[in-house]
Amino acid sequence: MPDSQTKIGFDNEHYLREQSAAIMERVERFQDKLYLEFGGKILYDYHAARVLPGFDANVKMRLLHQLRDQAEILLCIYAGDIERRKMRADFGIAYDADALKLIDDLRDWQIDLAGVIITRYDGQPAADIFRNKLARRGIRVYTHQFIRGYPTDVERIVSDDGFGANTYIETSKPLVVVTGPGPGSGKLATCLTMLYHDYRQGLTSGYAKFETFPIWNLPLKHPVNVAYEAATAELQDRNMIDPFHLESAGRSAVNYNRDIEIFPVLRRIMEKITGRESVYVSPTDMGVNQAGFGIVDDELVRGAARQEIIRRYFRYACEYVMGFVNEETAQRAELLMREQELSPEDRPVVAPARQAAAEAEERRKGHAGIFCGAAIQLPDGRFVTGKNSELMHAASSLVLNAIKALAGIPDNIHLLSPMVIESIARLKTNTLGKPISLDLDETLIALSISAATNPTAQLAVDHLQQLKGGEAHMTHIPTPGDEAGLRDLGVQLTTDPQFSSSRLFTG
Repeated sequence: MPDSQTKIGFDNEHYLREQSAAIMERVERFQDKLYLEFGGKILYDYHAARVLPGFDANVKMRLLHQLRDQAEILLCIYAGDIERRKMRADFGIAYDADALKLIDDLRDWQIDLAGVIITRYDGQPAADIFRNKLARRGIRVYTHQFIRGYPTDVERIVSDDGFGANTYIETSKPLVVVTGPGPGSGKLATCLTMLYHDYRQGLTSGYAKFETFPIWNLPLKHPVNVAYEAATAELQDRNMIDPFHLESAGRSAVNYNRDIEIFPVLRRIMEKITGRESVYVSPTDMGVNQAGFGIVDDELVRGAARQEIIRRYFRYACEYVMGFVNEETAQRAELLMREQELSPEDRPVVAPARQAAAEAEERRKGHAGIFCGAAIQLPDGRFVTGKNSELMHAASSLVLNAIKALAGIPDNIHLLSPMVIESIARLKTNTLGKPISLDLDETLIALSISAATNPTAQLAVDHLQQLKGGEAHMTHIPTPGDEAGLRDLGVQLTTDPQFSSSRLFTG
């Protein structure tokens, strides 16, 4: 943590110059429009910020803001994701809510939204509600149907029954950025639909792809590229040397299996749409990503990426025991970690957290229950731990101990008012029928109330912001209140794949 805060491995300003120039050069290749498939997160790209120390998590929105006079946005969302309420893990919100948030963010950054497309629409009730909600707020919303035979039946999909059956969306600027929450949102099909309609009208438009990872001009097994594989283990993405680029350019470039596998079909589709030979000879050739040129400290970046690989191992191990992913996904994440000659214990906060749990168990010998430990590394490099008790969860004691250490408050000074704790305890036990032990959300509320009359508590509250970006580990999967509290504080949390209670229902 200290290195990532004081050293820079990535130069945002150099990246912005390189990336904007590459995109505008691609726009100029085509007479009318460029449809740019924009993968990954436009805002809050915390994965990139973790593996590329110094990377501004919002640098891609800054890029679009720079290009706003030439660019407008088409936002795609898959109807099935709306129906299933698929979640964005880093914010704990569903993809449809993420789309609404992105629309607000685009407005704040003064970037034009040409419309929202609900893709693979088949009358899903939740998608209809989402469409109505947007339409009644004055936002243009379109639906595109699933195209039978997509993407391999080229004759069918490049016809009036395929792309031609989807609504054409009027745009007014030379660069149309097509984006969406998560993979499978329908971005590529939307780009191809627009190309089809443009060429039917006699326009000469083009397609390109922007995707930060994998970084094509880093080695195949560079930790940054391996971290991308670990982050997409559930999608079974695998990095590969692009054989088409190697053959045509005589140089190695890294791409991933899905883009490489679909490239021959995609090239045939574009040739049928345009009626001429494709301008692209490889998947890498289609891309405009310049992220590799922003790296200024490769060793620092390698270290940060290795830590991300371990984080992903812990995440998938937990999601496996919770039933969210299959065993193959968890094993894949572990294999990638082991291939980099890493172990879970190479994450510095793991050992202190496990030691804290062991100390809690030793101290409370003979007591029933599960003993949880937690640890966080402070900006100055110190480790602080917390343990669960009858009064509070391990995450709660961890945060209180951490802000005490940051504020220089002695350990024997209590931050929470006894009257506040007693009042919450009565509410939880007598009214709600729940255990007294406070989760982190409840603890932060109690702390803020105590701060109104206790200057020491206020001093501790003033140091909460210093936990942002901190690395933490817990020996057990957090409760919703603990997870939400740590996420709101900006703490980078990993946990061992163990439950904090033997009870199945914890709501």
